[in-house]
Amino acid sequence: MGKHTTKIAVAAVGVAAVAAASAATYTFIPRTKTVVQPVTVASARTPAVATAATAAKTINQIYQGAYKGVVELTVGSTVSSNNPFVPGDRSQQAQGSGFVYDSAGDIVTNEHVVDGANSITVTFWNGTKLKAKLVGSDPSTDLAVVKVDAPAGLLSPLQMGDSNKLVVGDGVVAIGSPFGLEETVTAGIVSQLNREIDSPNGYAIAGAIQTDAAVNHGNSGGPLLNGAGEVIGVTAQINSESGGNDGVAFAIPSSTVQSIVPQLIKSGAVQHAYLGVSLTDTGVGVGIGAVKAGTPAATAGLQAGDVITKVDGKTVETAGDVSSAIDAKKPGDTVSLTYTRGGTSHTVEVKLAVRPA
Repeated sequence: MGKHTTKIAVAAVGVAAVAAASAATYTFIPRTKTVVQPVTVASARTPAVATAATAAKTINQIYQGAYKGVVELTVGSTVSSNNPFVPGDRSQQAQGSGFVYDSAGDIVTNEHVVDGANSITVTFWNGTKLKAKLVGSDPSTDLAVVKVDAPAGLLSPLQMGDSNKLVVGDGVVAIGSPFGLEETVTAGIVSQLNREIDSPNGYAIAGAIQTDAAVNHGNSGGPLLNGAGEVIGVTAQINSESGGNDGVAFAIPSSTVQSIVPQLIKSGAVQHAYLGVSLTDTGVGVGIGAVKAGTPAATAGLQAGDVITKVDGKTVETAGDVSSAIDAKKPGDTVSLTYTRGGTSHTVEVKLAVRPA
């Protein structure tokens, strides 16, 4: 799958994201076109002050406890040729990673790994290859679920952890198939939390985990684990001008995974709440950069230039605060927004809609 570049997003809720002043370029970790075996992504959480009771496991202990739950996805798709001398469609294969979510055979990966797939093959730690079907995908969070019919002995579900407990400086370990080199292990730290990255369909993914653990093409969809061997993220993007690892990577937090994946398993799709504005940080609240016509925001009378100061009575300071508050809602829910316009404060109730695809 080709590169998909985005810019550092200053929260967007329902409209194209607004780039920050010092925007960097991000790349969805493409599916490696080298077809190899499954790989893993893990992460170790090392508290600032470790005790005998809380000391993190070694990298090898984390790997040994997780590798049987990590798989490789080989994705077949059809692409149209732009070469006038070789017209028509052609088939191609690409590779990404994933992990076993439950004993029913559900496997979590990135949406951009399986996008456009007409065949999916899952390779397990022992080389067993099984055909998988797509259960559902959500481009707004870059998450997807595929399912295999596998014997119980082959399935080793990974335990989900709480990404909200991470702190900057926590250790992380990545295990994956960069460039088709299966079961490659790298280590680093949580460089920062609550980053905002763009999804494949242009909406903001809030709460992303930034890490300097080396991840490259082929790591997409693999798990990021803490020191207890629990999944606290799904690797998804890198910041790179060269297309290789430059020490800045991003994972979708497990809090988002735990919200989205059960919905995908149940119904194959996810509906997100939709406000219909683009947002930017102002230092004194969250500025509205644009309001899309016909959206809940437009119906409520919000305008470009308004500055949101509270959501449901809670003070907001960043675009990510507003984005997260809206993401926590469901379509049809009502949200209270307090904003200033021309120096005057106003409060309005807004009924949220379903986010367009």
